[in-house]
Amino acid sequence: MQIMIINGPNLNLLGKREPEVYGNTTFETYLSQLQADYPEVQIDYFQSNIEGEIIDKLQEVGFSFDGIILNAASYTHTSVGIGDAVKAITTPVVEVHISNTHKREDFRHISYISSGAKGVILGFGLQSYELALRSFLG
Repeated sequence: MQIMIINGPNLNLLGKREPEVYGNTTFETYLSQLQADYPEVQIDYFQSNIEGEIIDKLQEVGFSFDGIILNAASYTHTSVGIGDAVKAITTPVVEVHISNTHKREDFRHISYISSGAKGVILGFGLQSYELALRSFLG
């Protein structure tokens, strides 16, 4: 099984950025543990601060991978283009967020991705990614 994790803007700063919201662990550290816990799954990772690169990656893997875990970060609330890309591909996408976006600013309550996603997981910290991964394992 091949799963792609795609992270959007500022998630390259996990472990440093707002630790009271996002925790103290870098994503690379978390990813290594996730890969060790699920050796039967090929887990690939991509992060970009650039909207078009995220769309390009969705299109690149969106017809061949078994699943995509997408945390588009702030683009979730602004990018019709990423939402359209999720709807255009055949690989199922699970939208994830580290924080509970519904407990934050009003603009974070809107997602342009959810309507095209298999499901949405939010508010469980980095564990949101594992929950999404497990949804593909059945």
